[in-house]
Amino acid sequence: MADDDVLRGVWRSARPPLDPDAAREAAVLILFGVLDGLPSDHEAQASAVSRDLDVLLLARADTLSSHAGQIAFPGGRVEPGDADVVAAALREAREETGLDPAGVEVLGELDPIPLAYSRHLVTPVLGWWRAPSPVRAVDVAESSAVFRTPVADLLDPGNRRTTVLRRDGEEWRGPGFLVHGAGADRLVWGFTALVLDTLFEALGWTEPWDGGREIDLA
Repeated sequence: MADDDVLRGVWRSARPPLDPDAAREAAVLILFGVLDGLPSDHEAQASAVSRDLDVLLLARADTLSSHAGQIAFPGGRVEPGDADVVAAALREAREETGLDPAGVEVLGELDPIPLAYSRHLVTPVLGWWRAPSPVRAVDVAESSAVFRTPVADLLDPGNRRTTVLRRDGEEWRGPGFLVHGAGADRLVWGFTALVLDTLFEALGWTEPWDGGREIDLA
């Protein structure tokens, strides 16, 4: 995936341009692995997706001032002590979930995604969880839950939705995924859903689904 030229450039049309000199660098870890719990009941159409392929996600704390309660990849801003965006993604993942970075095989990084609203330039780092380690919400002030979600569940057309956010007379529509993680039903939307949706589409994993099934976020 990381070496696919089409996939690497797929973000260029996904977000408005952002002045690199004014942007703050950040990185997220998209960590795939083999599920150590119950596999998905859904048999994905894509042969590359087994029922036990999963991705690591976390739920942000409800008390945060920004993106409270949203589902996200582990990640955050690149700090001065980080050697590069890969080091930043692994550090943030360790701090947020307690995973052992030694068990992560870094597959590569995708082109940075410009987020004009928050003025961040976010680099997705792809990883394979070669030797999984226990994970948890390390800092409950930052994350309320950490969980592994079967990719097949994300691809299941029954779990796909179009999210609709209306504010100040404007409307934003985007992809959404219904998942069950850490004992609760959750909605993946916003940046995380956009990245997953774009990845699945570029990889040819997306299954036909009804975009008319909407969830109003207002």
